[in-house]
Amino acid sequence: MILILGGIYQGKLAYAQERFSLTDDDVYRCSEEDSAIPENKKIIYEIDKWVLALITANADVAEAVQRFIAANAEAVVICNDISCGIVPIDAIHRKWRETVGRILAELSCCSSEVVRLFCGIPTKLK
Repeated sequence: MILILGGIYQGKLAYAQERFSLTDDDVYRCSEEDSAIPENKKIIYEIDKWVLALITANADVAEAVQRFIAANAEAVVICNDISCGIVPIDAIHRKWRETVGRILAELSCCSSEVVRLFCGIPTKLK
């Protein structure tokens, strides 16, 4: 697995597609309403939205993440960094923010490479 993270609109998806010569057909775009991720995509984009879908559905996030890691060991996983800024007033969004941070820590341990993009500039963390 390769993990790419950074702020919104920093060029993460374009960077991944260019670096790995992939197209939009290779990308699964997570949504806040869908807690299922197909296993046949090379790029999993905005996994943070998937986490929110799991939390909203009261799913077992830890179990879902373990299944995700096992099923997507070769994928490029892209996540928005939602750890900065004002702490949300809404309890669900606070839980989401904390959970995404914990999941990023777990995914980074399982990843062969971790890249952070800031202003379109990649920095290899691992």
